[in-house]
This record gives sequence, C-alpha cells and structure tokens, in this order.
Amino acid sequence: MGLGGCIILIAVGAILTFATDWDMQGVNLDLVGVIFMIVGLIGVATFSSIARRRRVVMPPTTPVVEERPHTHTQDGYHNGYGA
Repeated sequence: MGLGGCIILIAVGAILTFATDWDMQGVNLDLVGVIFMIVGLIGVATFSSIARRRRVVMPPTTPVVEERPHTHTQDGYHNGYGA
C-alpha cells in the first residue's frame, strides 16, 4: 500500500468517525473509523521510514583532480642555453 492508500484510509476513518451518524446492528462505525485512521498512520510511518532508507546519497565515483598553478622557474629569454 502506497502513501496515497494510507492517506485515503485516514480520510475514510475520519469520515466514519466524525461525519456520520449511521447506526448498524453489530458494527460500531466509530470504532471502525478509528481503526482505519490508526492503520493509515502506521502505513504512513512505515512508508516514510522505507523511503528514507532508499534515499542513500552515494559519494561520487570519479576521482577529484587538483590543479596546481604552473610556475616557471626560467623565463623565455634565459632558459639555460647560453647567455
């Protein structure tokens, strides 16, 4: 059951508990609504914990190359060949 199903369970449970005044022989609709809401909340908590575990951030696999500034020890006119 996905997140949408859990939210629907919570909504149906709230409707049965707070918005209806039906009387059925042998069935307490207020209790059924509360059970639906509890099951929906447990489903949301379970779904959230599973979704959090799936979102593991992996470090990049490409190596990092540092660029160092190129420094010349000799200039173009005095490169060690004479003068």
